Order: sequence, then structure tokens, then C-alpha cells
Amino acid sequence: MRIIRKSTEKLLIESFKKEFKKIANEKESIGKRLSFVLTGGPSPKNLYKQLSKLKINWSNIDFFWGDERYVAKNSINSNYYLANKNLLKIIRAKKNNIYSVNTNMKNAKKSAINYSNKIKKYFKRKYINFSIFLLGMGDDGHIASIFPNDLDAKSNKISRNIIREDFERITINLKTINKSQKIYVWLNSKKKTNIFNYIL
Repeated sequence: MRIIRKSTEKLLIESFKKEFKKIANEKESIGKRLSFVLTGGPSPKNLYKQLSKLKINWSNIDFFWGDERYVAKNSINSNYYLANKNLLKIIRAKKNNIYSVNTNMKNAKKSAINYSNKIKKYFKRKYINFSIFLLGMGDDGHIASIFPNDLDAKSNKISRNIIREDFERITINLKTINKSQKIYVWLNSKKKTNIFNYIL
């Protein structure tokens, strides 16, 4: 594990942008696509805005979500809405490159199964290893929608539904996250950094 520490969010964003551009160009140079798993919540808003300014071949990048609230796509509580507004619309991402969670299904459980199948199909039912998995962290230490009291670390499901008091959610599971080529935990405040340090 390598920890990148910067004194401001701006410097942290610049550091991530450099790494992201390097990985994106490397993938393109060897004729492979980059699979980028986005995080939700308000934390990555400025990061997404700055990423959208990168001069790279965005058509070679496919977008996924680490988790999603079971709400409409145009809801302000939707992780898709946040990423679409601050990144995808700006770079004019193609629909075929966007692998979002379908929240228009009968229930969140069916939505999770549908998302798992979508990911399996993308990786041609072979080894699932996303190129870049971006994670946020909640005040209780949760990542994606995996909460401290509900790790389900042994589950082989790619994604599952989570029942919470605020929103029902769909999340990619821990085993799938850990198979990713690069994992970044986005901690853009002193408070979140302190939580991370406490967990360590």
C-alpha cells in the first residue's frame, strides 16, 4: 500500500490526475480498454470536474460505479447523477461506455443481480479485475456501500443489495474490489484522513 499525502485537495487532485493520465495512456498504447469504477457522495465532485479537463482518449475508458443508491438516475442522491453532471456530460462519454446500475427494476435485489450480470458480460465471464477502482469513505469508515458491521467478506457475489435506514443500495462486494489492478481511497479532508488512520 502506498499513501499519497498532500496539504490541499487541489494538490491531491493534481497528483491523481497525473496517475490517471499515465494509466489511461498506457492502456491505450497496448490496445486495452480502461475500466474505471467511480465513487459516489459529494467528496469526488471537484476531482471529477478536474478530471474532465484531461486531454486523453476518453472513448477508450469504460465507466462503472462501486455502489449506487436505489433512487432515480436524476435524483440528487444518485451517484450516477453526480458523476454524469460533473464528468460524463463534460467529456461527452458515449452511452456504450457507461455501465451504470439500473435502478428502474422491480427491487434493489434484482438490480444487484442485473449489475452483476452486466459486469460478468463486460469481462466475458472471465477474471474480473477493474483497471482503477476509486473509493470514498464515510464517517463510519464504510467504503462503497460496505459498512463495518456488514462486510460479508466471504461472499463471492459480484454485487449485492444493502438495506439501510436512509436508502436501499447496490454495492460491489469486497472480494471483487480487491481484485482490481489499482485501488484508490479518496480522502480529501482531515476528518476522513483521521478516520482512515484510526482504522489502520
